[in-house]
Amino acid sequence: MEKITIEEQPSVQEPIEELKVEDWFEPEGELAVDVYQTEKDIFIQSAIAGVRPEELDISVENDVVTIRGARKNSTVSETKEYLHEECFWGAFSRQIFLPEEVDVKNVQATMRDGVLTLRLPKLKTEKTKRVKIEKER
Repeated sequence: MEKITIEEQPSVQEPIEELKVEDWFEPEGELAVDVYQTEKDIFIQSAIAGVRPEELDISVENDVVTIRGARKNSTVSETKEYLHEECFWGAFSRQIFLPEEVDVKNVQATMRDGVLTLRLPKLKTEKTKRVKIEKER
């Protein structure tokens, strides 16, 4: 009599270890932001401690603002034994989708006490337009 070995097939519901997204991309932190508007401007604020203004890359394209940078830990040591570790060190980025178009030529960025503030002037577009019906000739 021949012995038959039945191999258990992996379940589709089990995670596939070989397809981890973390292996494809470097981990990247995300910024917390506040976005608010006035009648004329949209503002974005973010606390970005430990990063100098010249180390930030800010771009505005169409209705998307992208903020990129990196926090460098200058006190990295092999001998440290962390008791509690919450600070994120390394690259970070954030994309903010704006509710309307802005005047990219007049965007202003300031940084004060570690808080980045972007002022994005709204494009002046007419919200309502009256249409006059012309008579046929």
